[in-house]
Amino acid sequence: MKQFWAFIKIEFFHIFRDRRTMLILLGMPVLQIILFGFAITTELNHSRVAVLDPSKDAVTTRITERIDENRYFSVVKELSSASDIETVFRHDEADIVVAFTPDFDANLSTGEAGIQLVVDATDPNTGNMMAGYVQGIVGQALQSGTQSSPIVQTHLLFNPQMKSAYNFVPGVMGLILMLICAMMTSISIVREKETGTMEVLLVSPIRPIFIILAKAVPYLVLSCVNLATILLLSVYVLHVPVEGSLWTLSFLSLLLIAVALSLGLLISCVVQNQVAAMIVSGMGLMMPVMLLSGMIFPIESMPAVLQWISNIIPARWYIQAVKKVMIEGLGMAAVWHEALILSGMAALLIGLSLKKFKERLE
Repeated sequence: MKQFWAFIKIEFFHIFRDRRTMLILLGMPVLQIILFGFAITTELNHSRVAVLDPSKDAVTTRITERIDENRYFSVVKELSSASDIETVFRHDEADIVVAFTPDFDANLSTGEAGIQLVVDATDPNTGNMMAGYVQGIVGQALQSGTQSSPIVQTHLLFNPQMKSAYNFVPGVMGLILMLICAMMTSISIVREKETGTMEVLLVSPIRPIFIILAKAVPYLVLSCVNLATILLLSVYVLHVPVEGSLWTLSFLSLLLIAVALSLGLLISCVVQNQVAAMIVSGMGLMMPVMLLSGMIFPIESMPAVLQWISNIIPARWYIQAVKKVMIEGLGMAAVWHEALILSGMAALLIGLSLKKFKERLE
């Protein structure tokens, strides 16, 4: 029995002296419960509302104030004409538009008053919730007044069929490209270390930048094949149309591939074996990409800290841009901000990979 307890004590010593094991055992559950507890939410939070109110009478003003006072909504813009409705969505200035008919108060008693709710339905679940919440607020605002109820119509923009694939396909594209590309490249340099062929590369006259690029180019080609396969399946099997420019969509995808490949190369320069590389690139990236990129849960509903952290997730910017191009039919002018961020991330990661590789050479 003393030997048994001695082996237990030795095993505890092995665990406690390995910081990575301690981090996985004690740190990972804390991180998971925080992320799952705060990121997984189906509630709305500060959804942006634009209002088209031609009459601006007492009733429409009361309804607008009730919407703005609700914790789920914020009235951010007043529109002057119906032609402005599509513009606010194209410029990502609102999530839902509440449009009142002219002479709303005067026509309310005759039953001719109406409200049209124009909803961004790229995320069908969130779009349905926004429309339902606004209808409830309108009903509460009119309870103390007339007995008549206005005609409320809901118009679903960008996704009238309410297909969930319109929301999930851009997210899955970002997840697949991010994980596959990072995992493929993360083991490349580590494999050379483990097989002993790294010494051959180190004594060769090839500069470190060319060694890194030589490692990335084959995976870049294979990633382009993956991209073409994903797009073909999305269009012809899942029936998600590419409303915008295919060239813009391909350019954005290539930027994400460059970021993922660079991240994989950086991981391969830091870790010491292929198992660690797979754990970091696979498990370490999957959860943040799924929870903090807007793939499943809206970023606006997350706490401010998690929203800030989501800014460093490359897939967040890719998914956001792909929805604009693929679903909303926007061009490069609407996604230049996301493209610039992805380009900066790729340049930064390549620079860090080169720096770490040089340190290894020294």
